[in-house]
Amino acid sequence: MENHPNVQAVREALRAADARTTDGATPEVVVLDEAVHTAAAAAAALGVEVGQIANSLIFDADGAPLLVLTSGAHRVDTAKVAAGLGIAKLRRATPEFVRQHTGQAIGGVAPVGHPKPVRTLVDTALAQYPVIWAAGGVPRAVFPTTYPELLRVTAGTAADVA
Repeated sequence: MENHPNVQAVREALRAADARTTDGATPEVVVLDEAVHTAAAAAAALGVEVGQIANSLIFDADGAPLLVLTSGAHRVDTAKVAAGLGIAKLRRATPEFVRQHTGQAIGGVAPVGHPKPVRTLVDTALAQYPVIWAAGGVPRAVFPTTYPELLRVTAGTAADVA
C-alpha cells in the first residue's frame, strides 16, 4: 500500500504544494492496518473525533466533477450547494465518474493527487479543528492537515455545505 500509485500521487501533490502541518512539517501519508471506508471508521482508527475527518465526496455538477470536503460529522446539503453555485443538477457521482476524474476509488478519494484539478469546496465546519485527517488515495491511507492548508493545497473555496 505504501507504494500504491494513488498514495504516491498524493505524496507528490503535497510535496509540490509545499503542504505543512501545524508543526511546519510536510504531512506524511499514513497507511492504516485496515481500510476505513467511513468517517466513523477513520476516526476510530485514528482516535480522533468524527468531525475531524474530511470526507472527500465527488458530485456530478451538470456533468463536471465537484469535490466537496465535508466534516465527517454531517452530510452535504446538495440542494443548498447547488443553489449556492448556480448548478441545475448536483448528484452523487457514480464510481466510474469518480475514478475518471480523480484516478481514485470511492472510499479513498484524496483532496489532491488527481490527474487534473477538480473544483473543490471545503466545509467551514472543519475550521474548528486544529488537525484534520483526509484520505490518502486508497481506503487504508490518510494524512493530517489543517483547515488553511486544505484550502490552499486544493485551491478550494470555503463553504457552508451542511
